[in-house]
Amino acid sequence: MEQDQYWNPLVPELTVCNLEDSLRFYVAVGFSIRFRRKQPAFAYLELGQAQLMLEQEHTQSWNVAPLDRPLGRGVNFQIEVTNANKVQVALELLGVPLFRPMKDTWYPVSQTQQEGQRELLAQDPDGYLMRFAQYLGRRSAT
Repeated sequence: MEQDQYWNPLVPELTVCNLEDSLRFYVAVGFSIRFRRKQPAFAYLELGQAQLMLEQEHTQSWNVAPLDRPLGRGVNFQIEVTNANKVQVALELLGVPLFRPMKDTWYPVSQTQQEGQRELLAQDPDGYLMRFAQYLGRRSAT
C-alpha cells in the first residue's frame, strides 16, 4: 500500500518569468519536482517538507498588480536544509551571488535559550530572496 504524500498546509506560489530558469536554480539547491504542467507552465517543488509552487507569468495569472523586478520585495523564504555548505557550493556552480554570505546565527527563543542556524541568502532568477538554513541546535542564552 502506498503511503500518502505529505502536503504542506501553506505553500507559496511564486510567479516567475521563465520556469526553466527557475527550475535550474531550485533543483541545483536540492528541490525535486513533484509534478509539473505545461499550460500554464507550472511546477510543484519540494525539499524535505518545504514545498513551493512556481508558475510562469501569463495573461490569466492571479497577479493583482504589474510585476516590478525584483519580485518578492519585502519577504524572504526560509528553507531548512540539511547541509548549508552543499547549497553554497551549488549556488557558486550556478554563478549565483550570495545576498548574504553564510554565517551562524543564534536567535533567542526564550529568556534562557537560543536556537542556531547556519544560513545564507540568495536571490532566485526573479529576485525572490531565499534563506537557506541548517539547524544547529539549542543552547543556553548566557
